[in-house]
Amino acid sequence: MKSVYSAADYHPPTEPWLDVLYQDEWMAVINKPSGLLSNPGRDPGLQDSVQTRVKSLSSYAEPVHRLDMDTSGVLAIALRKNAESALKVQFQERQTQKVYRAQVWGQLPQSEGRIDLPLICDWPRRPLQKVCWETGKPSVTDYRVLSTDGRTSLVELYPVTGRSHQLRVHLLSLGCPILGDRFYAQGEALAASPRLALHALSLSLTHPQTQLPMTWVAPCPFTLAE
Repeated sequence: MKSVYSAADYHPPTEPWLDVLYQDEWMAVINKPSGLLSNPGRDPGLQDSVQTRVKSLSSYAEPVHRLDMDTSGVLAIALRKNAESALKVQFQERQTQKVYRAQVWGQLPQSEGRIDLPLICDWPRRPLQKVCWETGKPSVTDYRVLSTDGRTSLVELYPVTGRSHQLRVHLLSLGCPILGDRFYAQGEALAASPRLALHALSLSLTHPQTQLPMTWVAPCPFTLAE
């Protein structure tokens, strides 16, 4: 698959260098800013990432899930190999709970609901994804509208599955692209935000060592305009 990002255009934020929400000897939880990769890219100019920054704190650092570069919010990092395995199982078996917030163009058809549309890579236009009933993988997102000004809406999202670009494409399918989405938004929706208005608000999982349930929250950096 071709590279999604260009090293020439990659200028990740550096303040703060790492916003650590939690850290122990087993794992760390980071509030990732928009514009920073979760993992380093192959190009030498794409090495700066959450993973490489966490390695300044720990010799072992492996993200156990991923946020797109343009998405901000809660990201979990394993600091030991056995913690990585245990945490990845939780994500694979959908034992975690994730909540996102998005500011979208327009108004959703209902105040809350479920989007159940199968997704697959739009190969000629990769990394874009598309709805495909013939070969798409099951993809489900629950949503709730928090507020609207008639022009844009603030939406809380509860992904049941974790497909690439799932939240972006599901909201687009309702005619409500996420503001600032350089892959799927156009015109006013694209120009309405200087960044992708998608944020991983909270993450709940079981600690890989203590087996205690834990939840982390990173405040949403955007809201509906006054």
